[in-house]
Amino acid sequence: MSFTAASDTGFLSRVKRTTQSINATRRPWSDFLDLSAFNLPLSLSDATTRITQNLTHFRSNYAVITLLALFLSLIYHPVSIIVFLLTLVAWFFLYFARDDPLTVLGFQVDDRVVIGALFAVTVTGLVLTHVWVNVLVSVVVGAVLVILHAWFRSTDDLVMDDQESPFGVLLDDLGGDSARGSYTGI
Repeated sequence: MSFTAASDTGFLSRVKRTTQSINATRRPWSDFLDLSAFNLPLSLSDATTRITQNLTHFRSNYAVITLLALFLSLIYHPVSIIVFLLTLVAWFFLYFARDDPLTVLGFQVDDRVVIGALFAVTVTGLVLTHVWVNVLVSVVVGAVLVILHAWFRSTDDLVMDDQESPFGVLLDDLGGDSARGSYTGI
């Protein structure tokens, strides 16, 4: 009985750590919806930079928006919602919330196999419940909303770590006296 209790607390602590990690990457909705930060990009280059930086900075918020669009598309299909929730739970426990490799009957299962199997189960569930068109449309609507937000949301007020930035240390302060950095010529 103590083995079950110990494994339950280990499992619950992993779920708690994963939930805290997901919540840590979610940005405040007030920053996400700050109307003063919306304007037209100056150029195509500025737009692509905004999209890249916003997709990195607000990735958890965008995931919530897309999942909400998906959930709303299934609201009139209760069986599909149950299937969706079951596959979501399967994805969470079999892929996102585990630290160790998945072992089945003493064999370690590669992550690519797990992703492929979960993808196949998800697609099968969508096809069998006859809502794949709803899901496709809702994912497209979610993607359009995400891209529009990322396009129009200025990145001037965002503070990003070097590891979080899609450009890495290229945008880091160069540490020199001028904007070009410190160059010592011979």
